[in-house]
Amino acid sequence: MHRAIHAVWSIESAKVIAALTRLVRDIGLAEELAQDALVAALEQWPEQGVPDNPGAWLMTAAKHRAFNVLKRSKLLERKHEELGHAIEAEATPERAVEAVEDAIDDDVGDDLLRLVFTACHPILPTEGRVALTLRLLGGLTTEEIARAFLVSEPTVAQRIVRAKRTLAEKQVPFEVPRGPELAERLSSVLGVIYLVFNEGYSATVGDDVIRPQLCEDALRLGRILEGLAPAEPEVHGLVALMEIHASRAAARTDASGEPVLLPEQNRARWDRILISRGLAALERARSLGEPGGPYVLQAEIAACHARALRAEDTDWARIASLYGTLAASVPSPVVELNRAVAVSMADGPAAGLRLVDALASEPSLRGYHLLPSARADLLAKLGRLAEASDEFERAASLTRNARHRDRLLARAAECRSESRRHDGS
Repeated sequence: MHRAIHAVWSIESAKVIAALTRLVRDIGLAEELAQDALVAALEQWPEQGVPDNPGAWLMTAAKHRAFNVLKRSKLLERKHEELGHAIEAEATPERAVEAVEDAIDDDVGDDLLRLVFTACHPILPTEGRVALTLRLLGGLTTEEIARAFLVSEPTVAQRIVRAKRTLAEKQVPFEVPRGPELAERLSSVLGVIYLVFNEGYSATVGDDVIRPQLCEDALRLGRILEGLAPAEPEVHGLVALMEIHASRAAARTDASGEPVLLPEQNRARWDRILISRGLAALERARSLGEPGGPYVLQAEIAACHARALRAEDTDWARIASLYGTLAASVPSPVVELNRAVAVSMADGPAAGLRLVDALASEPSLRGYHLLPSARADLLAKLGRLAEASDEFERAASLTRNARHRDRLLARAAECRSESRRHDGS
């Protein structure tokens, strides 16, 4: 039962926190109140059963707690004034709560988007903005965020605490900015949305390869941003990138939930509607006539895969070139690793291995399981099977995702077995 409750929480928590933030105007307090509602669910649902609408139950429980806090802190009077005489006329606290809820639910706009922009306020350092928003929007734990950033958990926890404290002390308004301020915060918001999407697209921990709700939330926010900033190529680029990646979801796991690598996926299962939407968003970005930024470049790479009806039709030379351009504009060891893989497909595994080996001493990749995984794959293609097995095992020891770990260990065993067979022949 507790697992089912936490599954509901992972889907609904961001909506609950966003609605509470609009009510109490304090992100830290809103998160605490939402956590109180989760505790109530953990206490009551095992006995009473999961409600028909668990999200609404959590929202109502959290808002009742918020009302009590407002009442105790004498903020209710101000809320009454803001919401009009209808609330003042209510005879009971229960009816007052309902009136508050109605006012919240009727507000124009998107609370989740307000939550993202509030958490991405310029008064916060970039790392704090992204970590806080991932925590609030995606419901990610500090462990998950730490792995996304390749930093320690205590570092992430400190960033989140400091960010919430700063927002409360500075009384940052809960709103979507306009004009120049929108552009100022846009880059950070795009980064947050993409990290949330990535956590949904390739879960860093747990038993599932994909967390669809995170992908859907990120896509919805990206589409809303397109309407808010239609002249920004990078907004369209990010939406294009997410749409195209999301199109592969059905093909990324087999019937038992095991991951299926891109070259092995059944492309007939790719969602052609999402691909067409992604390509249309990419065209909107291009039509603005500006040089491609990181998201536009990554969308171009994704489009190369989407246009190839068979894996062998993929234009790997162009992908390697695009990664080179991306690495020049946004230097990153992860981008260099992706470029190495593309080069291996275009020019052969030996060429790719040289680039991967050059990244071996990169500190930020020390705990990144995809580095030894990529190296293992190239070693296997070169017939260096014993070395490949060791690298697959090392990659398995670094990942926190059970499905990925099982696959990597299976690859290690296959390489070890084949190596012994060759040695014995």
